[in-house]
Amino acid sequence: MPDRPSLLLAAFPPELGDLLAAPPAGWRVACTGVGAITAAVTTARLLGELAPSRVLFVGTCGALDERLAVGDKIWASDALAISLDVLDGRSYRPEVECIRWPATLSLHLPFQAHSVAVPPGVTRTVEGARRLGTLTAVEHLELTGVYAACAAAGVPCGAVLGVANRVGPEAHREWLTNHEVVSHGLLAALRELGLFD
Repeated sequence: MPDRPSLLLAAFPPELGDLLAAPPAGWRVACTGVGAITAAVTTARLLGELAPSRVLFVGTCGALDERLAVGDKIWASDALAISLDVLDGRSYRPEVECIRWPATLSLHLPFQAHSVAVPPGVTRTVEGARRLGTLTAVEHLELTGVYAACAAAGVPCGAVLGVANRVGPEAHREWLTNHEVVSHGLLAALRELGLFD
């Protein structure tokens, strides 16, 4: 029986660069689509089809922590499903619902570990960013779906994200300006660390 592949995921093609067309030896590469629900469904399907030994998600994120700058790279220690409505008491989640999933993949990478907020949409206000920043360092849209699917399948999973913007009113403009360069830099750093050797 051949060795089980590693699975490299990202939300959409620019975050995978040339690896999408030419995966490293021993790796399968795919896009999950944007948003936690789409990412969960796609990840679950790929886990069933490919039976990977491990999953690594790469992508971009928005900084909530002012100490993070565009281009910084982080290890996603856990993913938290959260919304401003829940934080502000306008809605609630049943106590039995899982809302936080830890990374379960052991990689020794020289990136700071941070918790990741996964809201249902991009946060557009300074106050919203401040509120989310009391819980996590960055915002990202897919990671709870990926971590949840891997947890359900018992497949080790982790994520490395590059900061492409600061969360708030200018987030989308900053992300459009920076996401390709940040993604390229993230993949280059992982190559230099020998992750794909």
